[in-house]
Amino acid sequence: MKNFLKISLLALSIMSSINFVQAQQLAIVEDFKPSSLNQPQQEYPMVNSQGYARFKIAAPTADSVRVSLGLGGRGGTKLAKAEDGTWMGTTEGPMDEGFHYYNVKIDGGKFNDPGTLNYYGSVRWESGIEIPAADQDFYALKNVPHGNVQQILFPSLSTGTSRRAFVYTPPGYEKGKGKYPVLYLQHGWGEDETAWMNQGRANLIMDNLIADGKIKPFIIVNTYGMTNEVKWGKMKEFKIDGFQTVLVDELIPFIDANFRTIAKKEQRAMAGLSMGGMETKTISLNKPDVFAYYGLLSGGTYASTDFKDKPQPKLIFLSCGSKERPDGIRKALEELKTAGFNAVSYISEGTAHEFQTWRRSLHAMAPLLFK
Repeated sequence: MKNFLKISLLALSIMSSINFVQAQQLAIVEDFKPSSLNQPQQEYPMVNSQGYARFKIAAPTADSVRVSLGLGGRGGTKLAKAEDGTWMGTTEGPMDEGFHYYNVKIDGGKFNDPGTLNYYGSVRWESGIEIPAADQDFYALKNVPHGNVQQILFPSLSTGTSRRAFVYTPPGYEKGKGKYPVLYLQHGWGEDETAWMNQGRANLIMDNLIADGKIKPFIIVNTYGMTNEVKWGKMKEFKIDGFQTVLVDELIPFIDANFRTIAKKEQRAMAGLSMGGMETKTISLNKPDVFAYYGLLSGGTYASTDFKDKPQPKLIFLSCGSKERPDGIRKALEELKTAGFNAVSYISEGTAHEFQTWRRSLHAMAPLLFK
């Protein structure tokens, strides 16, 4: 009788587990649509209203196909083979809203999905997918006046080459004569100077804020943040000296000479995400006479003791996702404000170390600059 009871309970447990899995599968709403980042006329990858992503890869001779997603994708998604030689699979759960890098592993080899556009991240060009966000309106392409994003090459004697930067100028810049403040905005590790305008939609965020009258128009400059290549997990080996020279002694003078900027500390800001935040903190403390506004986006914190014998900045902005370490941001904010600093924090709800966090952070920080 006891054995029968044990078997019965085990059977009920198994059936409950099966029913739970089936319920989860049945709960997926079949309203999938092509991702907004797909190549022209490509149906897959697809996303649904709940944030699930579905992939389809043609690999008729493969033995295994798996999609490797970034943060928020719950790890890899194993695809199943169909009779026509294609492989299809859906993420086991909803992904965080916003942009995600991913790649496809076919029999162990790493490839990009031919169905979608590529974005530079993880020190390589990765596939990208966009999960529609409830607040995506602030970075949407709208019928408003648009600024201009141009690529420039500037001479760098310290590195013996020309280096690249992207410069956003606000709507009306080309036809006007006025001068503008400048935000030097840095990318994260494994990314490059294309990240903020492509993945981050920084130009559209600015266009929309300006059209709504919520910010004072300013220029944004993005450049590559490394002069010595550092591999993942070796960030302690990163040395700021080379990049600091490129930024402070070469790029800023070039921008001031070739664009209509207000070439004063009080009209210059530096901010960065992740590694770019580390660079911002280090350079801003090393060169307190260069920038007046500081922003660390998932890039650490400041303490009041960092400014011993240094002037206070006009603004310290600290942010991260709610899935990161928001308590550290809140604690740092409280300490800075108690010490008399103009400090502001922002926590992106429901996101982690990813571009939706940083899009929202830029949107929250921009109106606070150059007051």
